[in-house]
Amino acid sequence: MEPSGPLTLRYASATDVGQRRDANEDSVFTSSRLLAVADGMGGHVAGEVASSAAVAAVTALDERLETRDLEPAEALPEMVTDAVRRLTALTEEDPALLGMGTTLTALLWDGARFTLAHVGDSRAYRLRDGELEQITRDHTVVQELVDQGRITREVAMTHPSRSVLTRALQSGGQAEPDVFAVEVKAGDRYLICSDGLSDAVPPELLEETLAATSDPDATVRKLVELANAGGGPDNITCIVADVG
Repeated sequence: MEPSGPLTLRYASATDVGQRRDANEDSVFTSSRLLAVADGMGGHVAGEVASSAAVAAVTALDERLETRDLEPAEALPEMVTDAVRRLTALTEEDPALLGMGTTLTALLWDGARFTLAHVGDSRAYRLRDGELEQITRDHTVVQELVDQGRITREVAMTHPSRSVLTRALQSGGQAEPDVFAVEVKAGDRYLICSDGLSDAVPPELLEETLAATSDPDATVRKLVELANAGGGPDNITCIVADVG
């Protein structure tokens, strides 16, 4: 029997520079309405600027949601467009930032379900009844090869081009997010992460860890620890959210 009453959301986040990077190019945002991870690219300064610009757009939407009810299917694409505008303005002010970009994966909570916006290769997963499912699709060359049946998912995990993006948020570019509703039920656990986690920790270990550790704060700390133990080749950022 499904529990009765309103659904609640409990969440925690963590970010870490990892073992091999000098700076953290990831940015993270959490509130009672919005959860988002952005992974910047373009060198440690430009990457950090890019992901921060994306999160600034998330923050602006969160502030609008404090006073207005907005349709998620419209609000999230507008948020992504705002992020591109911010990136474009920054490169116009400082041409040295040309070429920077960022991923963005965000979940908007309305008290009954999530709506998701996604660009790039950060990921969102759902753990339901002990089984982990990736609910986003990577916008990468390697994912396209998998979709075409040219390589297996196992080969994709270690492919040298696995981080080559086919879609990202960039100055002067087009905002092309995947936007869709995510039906939830009590007991679901959601993970949003940069590829610094998903590349370093295999899916079966992600599933095991998410299922074994109930407290979101302890879970995100454990996930960062596992990614660093796996070499920490990139910045590591994750959000764990539980639907109660």
